[in-house]
This record gives sequence, structure tokens and C-alpha cells, in this order.
Amino acid sequence: MAFRTEKARALWDQIKQFYDEMYFAPYRRTMLKEIRNEEDVFKLLAFSEALGIPNPVSYYTLELMPFMLEDFHEWHQRMGMEKSPLDGFKCC
Repeated sequence: MAFRTEKARALWDQIKQFYDEMYFAPYRRTMLKEIRNEEDVFKLLAFSEALGIPNPVSYYTLELMPFMLEDFHEWHQRMGMEKSPLDGFKCC
């Protein structure tokens, strides 16, 4: 009896997963693109002082720099900059 319950539960979980994927599949690309756009704006704000744009909250964004440098190369190429725009940081 316990084996049947486990098997039925596993089948039900697979059905739920299938319908979740069917529902979210058309929207996944749109959501990922929107998340990337928000991250790009945030990175522009964080790196703006280094790019020569005055940033009123540079004291707070300076603390985030070590965490954001991992994705910096991908970000500046996506923004259309062939080389690193920062003088002190060469990633390419």
C-alpha cells in the first residue's frame, strides 16, 4: 500500500512539473531578458563613478565592486565597449 502511495505521489509530482514548465516556458525568455536589463542598469549605476559619471551614492556602491567584478567583462561587451572602460582594471 505504501509503495502505491509513493508511486502515485511521484506521478503527481511529474504531472505538476510538466504543467509548470508548459505554463512558464513562453515567459522564461522574457523574464530572463528583463532581469538582465535590470542588472545592467544596476551595474551602470555601480560603475558610473569609475566611468566618469557623477554618482551621488558612490560610497555605497563602492562596497559592491568586488562582487560585481566577476561579471564585468561580459557586461562591458554587452554594452558595446570592446575594451574595459576602467583604467585600473584590465579584463580583456
